[in-house]
Amino acid sequence: MNKRHILFLILIVVSSTSFAQQIKRFNPDSIRTIVIDSAINIRSHHLNAQDFIDAVLADTGFYQAFHNMKKYDFMAENRIYTYNKKNKVDGRIYRKIKHSTINGKHKTEFLAKQDTGSIYKSNGKYQLYTVEMFDYIFTNAYNSDFIKGPALPGSKGKNETYKDKLKTLIFAPGHKVTGIPFISSKTEIFSKDMRDYYYYQFARGKYLDSIPVYRFRVVRKPSEADNDVVVKELTTIFDTRTFQILGRYVDIKYSNWIFSFDIQMNIELANVNGVLLPTKITYQGNWDIPFHKTERASFLIVHKDYNKE
Repeated sequence: MNKRHILFLILIVVSSTSFAQQIKRFNPDSIRTIVIDSAINIRSHHLNAQDFIDAVLADTGFYQAFHNMKKYDFMAENRIYTYNKKNKVDGRIYRKIKHSTINGKHKTEFLAKQDTGSIYKSNGKYQLYTVEMFDYIFTNAYNSDFIKGPALPGSKGKNETYKDKLKTLIFAPGHKVTGIPFISSKTEIFSKDMRDYYYYQFARGKYLDSIPVYRFRVVRKPSEADNDVVVKELTTIFDTRTFQILGRYVDIKYSNWIFSFDIQMNIELANVNGVLLPTKITYQGNWDIPFHKTERASFLIVHKDYNKE
């Protein structure tokens, strides 16, 4: 993986998560499967803001959920849309994939595979790095480290540190991510320097129609300038019975003379016989870097029918 690929890899996930103008795209909104009952006074539930913050910072459940997939057979449906500069769809990808384990070896079977529009370059590679990085992160096309497998070529040394940044950005929001120009300290949204930029909001509701949950939203104060913060919103969904994190939505936006991005991302998990597993991932976003056309894409990933090997 060369340095340009690494930059795009970092940007797509830093930018892992409204647009300067409202653009209606495929499945853009956050955690639709939650119905909010009401705002809550967390003191009446014997909780305080720090309880939620500590749980977000200490959580490893999201990372573990992706590792848990390798122990299961399941179905995946992936829909990807790319857009031109007028925000019209100019490319579509659809994949229906059966993941299974046979004699101890993972097998990927494509039950449906449809591509239309401007997807590939003449050399067969994807037109957009966004789509390439989608493959790297979520479909394991390049033996992504998010599911254990053979090491990537060149995964030693400097590239490994970039993968660690990537994992932090996806699975550990709120932590400082060093080594990203202009951004690193601004990802540490619960730090003493950053807390005054945000409101904390608490509500309760139902997840998947039956699971009682708390919704903890960290939202940028309207008075703050756009580039004072990078994370505009971080929403976390907790099971009220176990305080286990079941969902996460992040909205991130930043712009300077080097690069800009404006992206939303949502990840939902389900408890399958006591084991957390990813069930839904949505992404939509714009990003731009010098000497490269602006990339606009959205995607929906659905995992279902988990069965133990």
